Amino acid sequence: MDLHQLFVFTKVVEHKSFSKAAEDIFLSQSTVSSHIQALERTLNVNLFDRVGRENILTPAGERLYQWALKLLLLKDQAMLDLKEGATELRGMIRIAASSVPGQFMIPKMVKRFRDQFPKATFHINQSSSKNVAEKVLNGSVDLGILGEKYENDKLCYIPLLKERLVLITSQHSEINGPVNFQDILKYPFVMRNSDSGTNSQIEKFLKKNHIPKDQMNIVAYTESGQSLIQFVLHEIGIAIISEMAATEYSFSHLLKVHKIEGFNDERYFYLVYNLNKTQSMLSNLFIEKWKELIDSPI
Repeated sequence: MDLHQLFVFTKVVEHKSFSKAAEDIFLSQSTVSSHIQALERTLNVNLFDRVGRENILTPAGERLYQWALKLLLLKDQAMLDLKEGATELRGMIRIAASSVPGQFMIPKMVKRFRDQFPKATFHINQSSSKNVAEKVLNGSVDLGILGEKYENDKLCYIPLLKERLVLITSQHSEINGPVNFQDILKYPFVMRNSDSGTNSQIEKFLKKNHIPKDQMNIVAYTESGQSLIQFVLHEIGIAIISEMAATEYSFSHLLKVHKIEGFNDERYFYLVYNLNKTQSMLSNLFIEKWKELIDSPI
């Protein structure tokens, strides 16, 4: 159903005349008649009874007139919303984030962004790094923040900051000071799932140093970084996690944090977006201002 045809139809109804409606909207009478005929063909109903010089609405025409008013009002509201969204910089930004950025980076970034653009709202989806990349690729989110690159020609990655991984143990663990990777193989170990950036980096280290994964005493795999920390707090095992996440718990004296000798590979957290997706003005601003969102003090 063509909205312009509905608009012409409402004018004929209001003026009760094809000629007067044509004058009002600066169309020829034949064009107005063509629009009404096309609308009648589309709906397979008669909208007017031509009685003498008057055009009287049929019952179907009366019902359509009420719907036409609602549809045209909705169109006007949509146009106004789009116009205001562009000028007032308001709207929704959908972000998928892996566990560490979702917990320790995104809240600060959102606060700094909303300090500048208070009408921005956010929808945050937290999942593994691989799932974040997939969501950005399929367009279900606008942006992603993750700890591992998954190469694709459609994805553009911006390195936000870099960090290293560390070992965490309970406060009661016998482990003290820096540790060698070989030294920790005998301890029960809790591992993130295979789609996480942390797991990917551990496996790269194992492969690089010719350490079979089955030498590790893995007692549990978990989807959640928070769950992994709870395993360590309850002394079920030790784990390797982001230094950023570990520092928060170390300051609270809940966990001990250990540097892993020889495990010096640093990793980046990336902002990723789909080159083929049309971004809103707000999403583009979030991308452009990433340095301010990361570096400026709270």
